Amino acid sequence: MHTAPLHRRRKMIASHLAEDLILKYRRRSLPVVKGDTVKVMRGEFRGHTGKVREVDTKRWRVEVEGVIITKVDGKKVPRPVHASNLLITKLNLTDPWRRRKLEEGLPEEVKKEIEKEAEEQVRAMEEEMAAAEEEARKAEEEAEEEMEEAPSEPEEVPEEVEEISEETTETAEEKEKEEVAEVEEEKEMPEETEQETEKRKEEGD
Repeated sequence: MHTAPLHRRRKMIASHLAEDLILKYRRRSLPVVKGDTVKVMRGEFRGHTGKVREVDTKRWRVEVEGVIITKVDGKKVPRPVHASNLLITKLNLTDPWRRRKLEEGLPEEVKKEIEKEAEEQVRAMEEEMAAAEEEARKAEEEAEEEMEEAPSEPEEVPEEVEEISEETTETAEEKEKEEVAEVEEEKEMPEETEQETEKRKEEGD
């Protein structure tokens, strides 16, 4: 069993059906799929009802909405549940292949009920997807508006840059003036020394 390929494990991860589903579909259990509504029958979350979020065929576990634990660091993570601890209360009928398998050997009235329920579930799923897309579009628009408004705030930065550049140009000009003055002083110094040397020679004569 533990060495079975994934496509066989998927069929092995099955749960019992509720009594009304057993009478309706004439089956005792079915493989759990994403979207099924299940009830936890054992363990810490006993009595909790929610939709299946994911079926982990490698770990033989099922993730149910609302079955969450809090780690030591405060992070909330899903708590996987074994399929044998679940009871299927409502089937996900959006998969045509699953509907065909369920309808085998059932009377026409039940088949019509299955198809009608499947249409309702598909319509609800489409509405949920449309709502999710609308929320994503609104979030993108809000992000774009924030990006457009953001450049208006940091207008003061260029002024600071201009002030810094003006200060640097002023200091550069002052340094140039100081250097020119020093050069002129150096040029004047030798003339004075020559005049002094001439005076000294005349005095010596």
